[in-house]
Amino acid sequence: MHAASLTLPTGAPPASQRAEFAALLRLASPLVAANLLQVAVYAVDVIFVARLGTVEFAAATLGVYFYGTIAFALAGLTSAVAPIIAAELGARRHAVREVRRSFRMGLWLTVLAALPMIALMLFGESILLALGQDPAVARRSGAFLDILLVALIPSTAAGVMRITASALGRQGWVMVVAMLGLVISLFANWTLVFGNLGFPALGLEGSALASVITTIAMMLAYAVILTADPRLRRYRLFGRWWRSEWSRLAELVRLGLPIALTMTFEGALFGGAAFLMGLFGVAEVAAHAIALNIAAFAFQVPFGVAQAATIRVGMGYGAGDARWIARAGLAAYALGIGFMALTAVTMWLAPMWIIGIYIDTGDRANATVIALAVQYLAIAAMFQLADGAQAVAAGVLRGLQDTRVPMLIAASGYWIAGFGTAILLGFGLGWEGVGVWTGLAVGLLAVALLLIWRWRARARLGLLPGNLAAPTDEIATGAA
Repeated sequence: MHAASLTLPTGAPPASQRAEFAALLRLASPLVAANLLQVAVYAVDVIFVARLGTVEFAAATLGVYFYGTIAFALAGLTSAVAPIIAAELGARRHAVREVRRSFRMGLWLTVLAALPMIALMLFGESILLALGQDPAVARRSGAFLDILLVALIPSTAAGVMRITASALGRQGWVMVVAMLGLVISLFANWTLVFGNLGFPALGLEGSALASVITTIAMMLAYAVILTADPRLRRYRLFGRWWRSEWSRLAELVRLGLPIALTMTFEGALFGGAAFLMGLFGVAEVAAHAIALNIAAFAFQVPFGVAQAATIRVGMGYGAGDARWIARAGLAAYALGIGFMALTAVTMWLAPMWIIGIYIDTGDRANATVIALAVQYLAIAAMFQLADGAQAVAAGVLRGLQDTRVPMLIAASGYWIAGFGTAILLGFGLGWEGVGVWTGLAVGLLAVALLLIWRWRARARLGLLPGNLAAPTDEIATGAA
């Protein structure tokens, strides 16, 4: 479907639960597809670098986790643009001017927040060595990060553009840009990593350069779309880009900082797990990367649903409509958790087939990595439902502009319950990688249960707009 056929969102609430489910599905489908394509871009990097050898693969894995944790945090910080724009559209309150202000300050925030993070990435090798990683791996990872840091601002800026296009009903373009990114990534990796078509064979550095090229191309594509699309052009999103709106920037930081910390706690949990794996050995890091990449691929569906749910719930919040809020939450839970049940079954039944996408399962040299990856994937299958539930729960709560307490829940759930269990089982009981992955499952489950409880108690906790009270038991529970 061409992006131009998509309609602009309105403040009209859904007539029924079925209507809300259909609206959420229309919004979420392109976002899910775009998320899957984005992970495919990362998978391309993994697949190409895996052919360079175990040390190079481990270096890229640690480098990507380092970069990814920072990029994930910046994406969370700027994602506050979504609930703010959605509430403005739901309330129909000077939408054009307000949307433009939110978008402009989102880009300002991108640059202001990314610059110190870029400086931090310059010390990547030293940080990895301080964390006990193999010196050869740390050195190569540092070289990888020295190039990849260039992608940080374009990546975050593209995220702001993506959020804005989606909130304004042009989410079809998100899928188009993601497809463009995949094509560019494939070509850039093929030419720069192995030196095809007369290009120099740059190996690991070629993969980093390919990521930079892909990210910049996607940012420029979004910029063209936001200025050329007939329905987006009327917002003049890049107009007066130099004009400050400090109150709006403060609002973005107030909502976005807890989201950034929440996503940092989650991303750092998985990144920290990679560093723990590095203490066990290079094979464990490689197996962890493969299993986690597979789990991350599946996670993109509930993550896309959560992104759409933030917008739908946010519109209900702006309209002051508790029934709309409840219907949006119910639809999101049903769609997100239902899909993860399917992915769990797939991981249980066909792990070797999935792992074979990344490495040659017939090569005896990969036997240790494959055996470990199968074990980790079995545990990943068990926490699929919890992973989907916590993603959706966080998304619907963000639609209510509730971010501070979910941040505290994430901190305690991921790092006390999750990371604590990983250290206890992985090192204390000698379970090594299996213990670390069990800790990941415990952390996700703890966060999911607490966030779901908070969503169900939203009326009692005063999370609904103004003094609005939920009129029925259906609305009060959200049937979640």
